[in-house]
Amino acid sequence: MNFPQPFYRWRPHPWHGLEVGPDAPDIVHAYIEITPSDSMKYELDKITGYLRVDRPQQTSSLPPTLYGIIPRTYCGQRVGALMRGATKGDGDPLDICVVSERPIHQSEVILNARVVGSLPMNDHGEADDKIIAVLENDPVWGDIRDIDQLPAIIAERLRHYFLTYKLKPGEESQVSIDQAYGHERAKKVIRAAIADYEEEYGS
Repeated sequence: MNFPQPFYRWRPHPWHGLEVGPDAPDIVHAYIEITPSDSMKYELDKITGYLRVDRPQQTSSLPPTLYGIIPRTYCGQRVGALMRGATKGDGDPLDICVVSERPIHQSEVILNARVVGSLPMNDHGEADDKIIAVLENDPVWGDIRDIDQLPAIIAERLRHYFLTYKLKPGEESQVSIDQAYGHERAKKVIRAAIADYEEEYGS
């Protein structure tokens, strides 16, 4: 039997088994963990590649966009060096938030995302950048190339979500987020995360 190439006999691991993207760092693959309707925090299990329930959200804030990871990226020393006040990366795949005009209610999907900017999130001294992208070929957002072309409220809602999504009653937030930056710096972060991944896991 002739199989299409490439052919995966078993399901590839979303972090290690998928390509980083068709034209990285401009257009990357996003593996979606959470949709805007999710009040649970799901996270990719690094061992099995399945989604794991991380925690119920304890605030009323819901993710304003699709939220997931960029395959074959790793937030290590190179990513940490790009953020003021960070001592290292957070040791996870690079996070990505994807704006889509049509609702996508299904998680564990792969999509092509055009990078437009990022939010520089510092979590307990670790760099945890949130790349912001638009769905490639989206009829409303697909022509956007930089974050300043998006309505400012989108980045502000993302900022509010990430400032509050780890909050627990009676505790103060240890998270800080500086001003959002554009696609050129976001691409530097993605390149650094690709290099960190290759150093950590091999190319």
